[in-house]
This record gives sequence, C-alpha cells and structure tokens, in this order.
Amino acid sequence: MSEEITADYAVEQLVPAQDLTALAHVTVACKTDLGRVRENNEDKFEYFQSEDNAILASRGKVFVVCDGMGGHAAGQIASELTAKTFIDVYLHHPAAEPEAAMHAAVAAANRYVFDVGQAIPARRGMGTTLSALVLLNDRAYTVQVGDSRIYRLRGAEMNQLTHDHTWVDEAIRQGMLSEQEAENHPYKHVLTRAVGTEGTVEADVEVHDLQEGDVYLLCSDGLINHVEDVAIHQLLAEFHPAEAAWRLVGAALQGGGSDNTTVIVVRIDRIERFS
Repeated sequence: MSEEITADYAVEQLVPAQDLTALAHVTVACKTDLGRVRENNEDKFEYFQSEDNAILASRGKVFVVCDGMGGHAAGQIASELTAKTFIDVYLHHPAAEPEAAMHAAVAAANRYVFDVGQAIPARRGMGTTLSALVLLNDRAYTVQVGDSRIYRLRGAEMNQLTHDHTWVDEAIRQGMLSEQEAENHPYKHVLTRAVGTEGTVEADVEVHDLQEGDVYLLCSDGLINHVEDVAIHQLLAEFHPAEAAWRLVGAALQGGGSDNTTVIVVRIDRIERFS
C-alpha cells in the first residue's frame, strides 16, 4: 500500500521558472449536497488559488470535482485521495509543460487509489471520476476521467467541454447508438474510465482559449441526471456564481436528488495582461 508522504519544499525549487503573461481574476462558488437517497457523500471538490506569481505563472489556478464509487464509504475515500493527490502532484511536478504535469498528476492519483483498493479488501474496486479545470495565463485546460462534466458559458452559448467516458457516450460518438436510443439505455451510467479501478488510466487533457466573462461549471452527474442542459444554461446566465451554484443543486434536489450533487462555478471577471 502506498503511504502519503509530505515534506516542506518550495515550489520554485521543483517547477521551472516561467513568466506570468496573463492572470485571470475570478469569482468562485461551490456547493455540494448529499441528495435525497444516499447515506454518505462520495463527491469531493477542491480548488487552489495561489497569490505567488511563480506558481501562477507555471501552474495557474486549479479546480477539481470528483465523484467516487464503491461500497463501505470507499467511494468517498477514492474521491478524497484523488482530488488532493491530483492538485498536490500537479503543483509540484518538475515538468516544464503543464500538460505533462497534469498527466503525471492523474497517474499518481490513480496509482494511489488503486494501491489502497488492492491493500484493503473492503475498498477493492473503488474508484472515482475526475474533472479538473486549470486557468493558466490566457488558457483554460480541462482534465477528464469519467462522467463528471465541465461546461463553459460564453456570451449566449453554452458548450460541454469534456466527453463522458461511458459506454453509451462512446457508442454515440462511434455511431452505434442515437442520442434517443441512449436516453434510457441500461448501460447509460457504465463508466469506461475511472481513477483507481485499474493499474493505469488515460486522461483527456484539452486546452481552450480564455475570455473575460466566461463562466465555467464543473459538476458531478448528480446534477446532470436531473437538470437539463437548457436549465443549466439559464441558471448560469441569469445568476451570480454563488446563487447559480445553490440554484443548480436545488434544481437537482427538486428533480429527485437520486445522487450526491456537486458544482463549482468559476466566472472570469477580468484578465490582467503583462508585457
């Protein structure tokens, strides 16, 4: 079993120095709820915003949502370990390229959760989704494993930036199923990728341009299962991040609350650029 080791070190000693070319000033709101059915919350959210320019230049601001799975509270443990490990390894990895540090952070989280699951029989097979947003200079990076999601509202248009790693979603992309056929398919929630269930996992890492006024939503599938995209769009567009977060979770509860629901809303208020 892997042991969690912490030590005092300076980030600048590990991460190559880089220039801060742009800084996104943001408003952030978070909300999580047990739901109406579950006895414990297997969702986890974390975020890290440094005031150190060296960290901001090399690693930016980090936001994470995880949705754990596994009996006997194992899903809660998997999501906790993954969120913390991903952020810690990403921030302190020596790779100059942020994408390399992101992949390394996913690999480290996967290895940690997998090893714990193998070592403790009651936690065997536990795992979690991982959806992470990194705001670095004038770019937004998404890191994706599983079926939690990241959306972006830009002006009047909302787009899903991540792909679900489910059997049904991959069948749709391959033309094997229509969206109508997939709606009530028995494999709708069967994951094809998760952190910690296998010895290795591949994450999708994508980069997007960043604009003032963008609103990003990270959410677990407890929201998606009960709230349609059109309603998500309306709430993000109409309300301040804090109220939007509460209303989104409230809508999931009103829709049935069959699962834990977690949201992070990140609004790009201003992008400060440096010459």
